[in-house]
Amino acid sequence: MKQILYRLFEHQFLGRAEAREILQNMVAGKYTEAQIASLITVFLMRSISVEELSGFRDALLEMRVVTDLSEYDPIDIVGTGGDGKNTFNVSTAACFVVAGAGYKVAKHGNYGATSVSGASNVMEHHGVKFTTEIDKLKRSIGESNMAYLHAPIFNPALKAVAGVRKSLGVRSFFNMLGPLVNPAMPRNQLLGVYNLPLLRLYSYSFQQHGNRFAVVHSLDGYDEISLTDSFKVITATHEHIYTPEEIGLDRTRESDLFGGNSIEEASAIFDSVLNGSASSAQSGCVLANAAFAIRVLCPEKEISTCLSEARESLVSGKAKEKFVKFVALNS
Repeated sequence: MKQILYRLFEHQFLGRAEAREILQNMVAGKYTEAQIASLITVFLMRSISVEELSGFRDALLEMRVVTDLSEYDPIDIVGTGGDGKNTFNVSTAACFVVAGAGYKVAKHGNYGATSVSGASNVMEHHGVKFTTEIDKLKRSIGESNMAYLHAPIFNPALKAVAGVRKSLGVRSFFNMLGPLVNPAMPRNQLLGVYNLPLLRLYSYSFQQHGNRFAVVHSLDGYDEISLTDSFKVITATHEHIYTPEEIGLDRTRESDLFGGNSIEEASAIFDSVLNGSASSAQSGCVLANAAFAIRVLCPEKEISTCLSEARESLVSGKAKEKFVKFVALNS
């Protein structure tokens, strides 16, 4: 590790295979905590490369709890976090809107790190019990169109570095790996990121792995389509900056999307969206993200058509039905 650190300090980059081996050795306990902390610090001081990120991803996926849901060809809808906006659970609500529209979703999530309520927080608040049992996951996605994969129990290798990460108390490349290591390895993904460099990095990574994807970023800093400003979308075939008005939705204010100061407040907003009693701004934000997720699955459809499907799912109560079924199957 000493020679690796010297190279990194001299601004050299790791190859994909080398990065994979380093993370494997890290998990095997071959490096000291000080060495791991130094490695993490390097990637705080310079951008991680696609090759490095892919190598770290390879290692984690090799050590994951294998979960084959490929027969359902699901989509994952997730944000990186880290935007400091403390929004309500937009991506999670969008998952159930997409499920209500008839599509399969395999969401990979965790507890909130930079917000009051992460996906796992809102799931647990509703009585959901996390599992790695494939039969239960298949029944869930088969009957409710939604399976939830709680990251810590599917990626036990991360426990080896949990102490160092907690001691440092800063974002690291491990946070960046979350959206790339869904144990079901879905070939479809809508990912929201909090800045433009990450938008480019993840789009390159997805292209390298052959995914069908859309990476989105609101230009005022949200890691989702917030409708508070114009937003950029990159797919495998094009990139475009949209305005809320261009897709037929009203512009929102930052205060409209605030997730509250407790899990109870965030969950109440989440419930109100699925119940149809949320504000138009809250519902509109969820519908926008759901629409672009549907378009990942059906790239031949116009975004207006995808938005209509998402709205019908929410207004008809189908999204709420899928959520109620999901909770019943997973409690």
